[in-house]
Amino acid sequence: MKEVIVDTLTVVTKAGGVQETTNAVMQEVNHSLVSMGVDVNWANKVDNWIVLLLIISVALLANVICRHIILRAVAKLVQRTKATWDDVVFDHKVMIHISRMVAPIFIYLAIPLAFPEHAESGVLDFMRRICLIYIIAVFLRFISVFLSAVYHVYSEREQFKDRPLKGLLQTAQVTIFFIGGIVIVSTLINKSPTVLLTGLGASAAILMLVFRDTILGFVSGIQLSANNMLKVGDWISMPKYGADGTVIEVTLNTVKVRNWDNTITTIPPYLLVSDSFQNWQGMRESGGRRVKRSINIDMSSVRFCTPEMLAKYRKIQLLKDYIDKTEKVVELYNKEHHIDNSILVNGRRQTNLGVFRAYLNSYLKSLPTINQELTCMVRQLQPTETGIPLELYFFSAIKDWVPYEEVQADVFDHVLAIIPEFGLRVFQNPSGEDLRELRVKN
Repeated sequence: MKEVIVDTLTVVTKAGGVQETTNAVMQEVNHSLVSMGVDVNWANKVDNWIVLLLIISVALLANVICRHIILRAVAKLVQRTKATWDDVVFDHKVMIHISRMVAPIFIYLAIPLAFPEHAESGVLDFMRRICLIYIIAVFLRFISVFLSAVYHVYSEREQFKDRPLKGLLQTAQVTIFFIGGIVIVSTLINKSPTVLLTGLGASAAILMLVFRDTILGFVSGIQLSANNMLKVGDWISMPKYGADGTVIEVTLNTVKVRNWDNTITTIPPYLLVSDSFQNWQGMRESGGRRVKRSINIDMSSVRFCTPEMLAKYRKIQLLKDYIDKTEKVVELYNKEHHIDNSILVNGRRQTNLGVFRAYLNSYLKSLPTINQELTCMVRQLQPTETGIPLELYFFSAIKDWVPYEEVQADVFDHVLAIIPEFGLRVFQNPSGEDLRELRVKN
């Protein structure tokens, strides 16, 4: 018997045929059983299952070696490296999912050795297809976990923090699982994937209806990313949907916005493409944040400046040069045109409102919290029934919300306090206090 086996193995070695190898393995197992005292008939019945158990045992042993020896060695190597990306990959169990493919691949390749006489049977083919399906499923899971690890690696880098990486990750995962699902089903029914794709083409309308939001989210995500319309960290306002805050997450189906009151608003991506929204990121990246606010001046308080008023204004440090320069221009003009100064209507005169505007311009340009490289002006708008709007238009160098509000509040606190010094009054509707003062006077 040994000589026969040796001769068979020699033939196998020379020919290299799979069938000869299978027969040699079965003969070796059968010979071992007979040598142990097992009846020949029983040996012929159980040798297939013994080979199958050996294959499974070897597969499990290979899995144990990979999980507990190789992976531990890899973990130690990862800990010694200076790079951080390999730590993230290993933490996300990418290597574990790779090791899970070792056993089923070995069983898939070696299972014909256990049933050589049924090599062409449907049962063996079905068993191999089940193994192949498991391999594909594990491989899809490995790809998904690997992409997640890549996402975590790049999301920690400063240059990629404002990119919609999560949406791209989800898109890739959906695509991979869709293709993998088609391959698994085609393997299970033993049909070509093109047959399934043909059937899916016929039911495209149903698929469009079922996956409408996913498809719209996918297309919208591409548009948002390609056109640089929205990134993580942007401050957006969309009052229609109650969104006013910072974008914290951009996914395949949702855009999450953390509002200033710490509430979370979820918006479908396609609404950001179809509807209008305001992105304040351009303001943050610019040199300042705009302040555009006006104060209504009572028109009855506007008048020409007297010499006494001009003498008072000269004592104001920010106005001294302006008053002197303007008075020289006014006097020269009136002298050249032989203006009768006894009547103030004649010639040119300074007004308290004009001097006040000049003061505000000098005041704004003296503040370190205002960006002087951007537009800075004080202008008079169209008079209305509520007075003359005097608008201050400038840009705060501080763009954060709370300090920005403090800057403009300080400016207008000063403006309101200084207005009476110029003989001007702020227009406001009569209040209860005004009526009480009127009653007391009467």
